[in-house]
Amino acid sequence: MAFVRQVVAPLIVVLIFGFALVAVSARIFLPNEMAAPAPIEEMAPASKSVSSNFPTSNLLAFYPG
Repeated sequence: MAFVRQVVAPLIVVLIFGFALVAVSARIFLPNEMAAPAPIEEMAPASKSVSSNFPTSNLLAFYPG
């Protein structure tokens, strides 16, 4: 158990950190149009409110009162 705690666990942590570092650094090698953040699309405004668009009849089937 001590071997796992002293050798294997730190190795897993270092490997995960290295993979994250490579994944984040990969943006350097992408073309400029692919390295930019993804565009945010505007959502259409709700007609009345968010709760009016939510179907509550399905929820009542699971929670009988």
